[in-house]
Amino acid sequence: MALVIDLKPEEKVLVGTAVITNDKQRTKLHIAGDAPILREKDVLFEEDADTACKQIYFIIQCMYLARNPREYHSKYFALIKQVLQAAPSTSPLFVQINADIIKGHYYKALKRAQDLIEHENAIINASVEAV
Repeated sequence: MALVIDLKPEEKVLVGTAVITNDKQRTKLHIAGDAPILREKDVLFEEDADTACKQIYFIIQCMYLARNPREYHSKYFALIKQVLQAAPSTSPLFVQINADIIKGHYYKALKRAQDLIEHENAIINASVEAV
């Protein structure tokens, strides 16, 4: 079954290593195949990865888009070790993300990493409110 993406005017989507930019009208794409696909709204640029969990999201994004995702595994596992030490409450999220990564389900791991960023934001906001 093909993936259907409804693009807004001038919205971008990554298909494999290609960036596709929509014209000035809505467009519906039907994509069949096994290429990594990311909508513009889900892309995180490295310079915007300004927290530990956003860095983890960025690394998973790199895994998803890479021809050899394993080249990012050591960096990923080193970073999650630091996050787990600082915030043990992230452990259940990492159990799920790690299972997805081990199975090669990088897009699923990327979606779960969005929950990780939300959890991180909640921790940060709670610490700011406590001050």
